[in-house]
Amino acid sequence: MSTPETSRFVRLRVELVLEVEDRDAVIKTALRRIVADDDMPATERTHAESAVTEDTAEALAYLVDPFDLVSDVPGIELAQASWSSEQIEYDPDSPDWDLDEDDVDEDDYVEDEVVAGDGRAG
Repeated sequence: MSTPETSRFVRLRVELVLEVEDRDAVIKTALRRIVADDDMPATERTHAESAVTEDTAEALAYLVDPFDLVSDVPGIELAQASWSSEQIEYDPDSPDWDLDEDDVDEDDYVEDEVVAGDGRAG
């Protein structure tokens, strides 16, 4: 009896809803990270600074890195990652925000890649 071969790749989906209590602190931290990035070209830096100043969700996209979530996990290598952020209306009492629901279709899974999120803004 043979067992079907399973993929070594796993898609990890994480969804977070964050409450921004200090918009200025988030923006200042994102700006510091952008300034510290020596590899960022000047034109991209100017665009990034403008984007994070105008949009807190964009600032968070510069501060949250999927690699940081898994870099210390032994036995894995990050194959691919993408992420996005957006401002939303949030009602914790709404059934639309039930984290126990499985709202992912089996057809949404793609073999041979690891994706966290829908695409990086910025």
